[in-house]
Amino acid sequence: MEVLGKDRTAGQLVVVATPLGNLGDISRRALELLASADVVYCEDTRHSRTLFSANDIPVHGRLRALHEHNEASLCEEVVGRVQNGEVVVLISDAGTPGISDPGSRVVAAVSEAGLVVTTAPGPSAVIAALTISGLATERFCMEGFVPRKRGEREALYAQWARETRTIVFYESPQRLAATLAELAEHFGSRRVAVAREITKLHEEVVRGTVRDVAGIIATRDVLGEVVVVLEGAAQAPVVDDETVRAALREQLASGVSVRDAVASVADALGTSHRIAYQLALEVRASQGA
Repeated sequence: MEVLGKDRTAGQLVVVATPLGNLGDISRRALELLASADVVYCEDTRHSRTLFSANDIPVHGRLRALHEHNEASLCEEVVGRVQNGEVVVLISDAGTPGISDPGSRVVAAVSEAGLVVTTAPGPSAVIAALTISGLATERFCMEGFVPRKRGEREALYAQWARETRTIVFYESPQRLAATLAELAEHFGSRRVAVAREITKLHEEVVRGTVRDVAGIIATRDVLGEVVVVLEGAAQAPVVDDETVRAALREQLASGVSVRDAVASVADALGTSHRIAYQLALEVRASQGA
């Protein structure tokens, strides 16, 4: 197991978070790494030059483009640089690399090669939106971008129907109204927060029920980066085994099969099919005794 010592400065990949919008949000350590790195891999060199220029950091030919179309082909190159003792910095256009941005493949390749991967943590649109949403933050899941295909979205919504954690996902401004309209059909009374242009001049957070927010967004031309934070499903009440047994007895007494009884009771009471099946076998055995 590779352990990074505090005095280890060469031969490592450093994942560096950069501002979502407000350039003042970059950390001092991130600036030091951008200034001292042997090479900086970034999504768009033009965008990153703006960040360097704003902080008076000379580029000196150290910027290299690494994006979704070439990340896989650059993994070997990055591994080679780290093996040669270079400090390699990885940034995205905004926020933390690898979170719905390029970077995860490179990190995996370097770590699998037994080399050092560390981070200069900082801005993340996911965490930023979650913390200002007004929704529960203790447990949450990140879903990336909602699928484009209707069937895949419906399958995802079926999962969200039982997901008790707060749900965070990205959406394009062009598709936001349509996505919220779909969510209103499934989760109209749940609370939602739509965060737009976080830390930028036109930052806005629209909060309310999914149905109400969908109605508001439908009347607007939305621009900028968008993060949606959706309230999770209500915690199902704990159902004790005797309640499940009683429901199973009623189903089995009506003549349905064990399989159908289990499916009906599990869905109605929100208990697991495995537990319902075990209890159904017990009930049937007692009825036959």
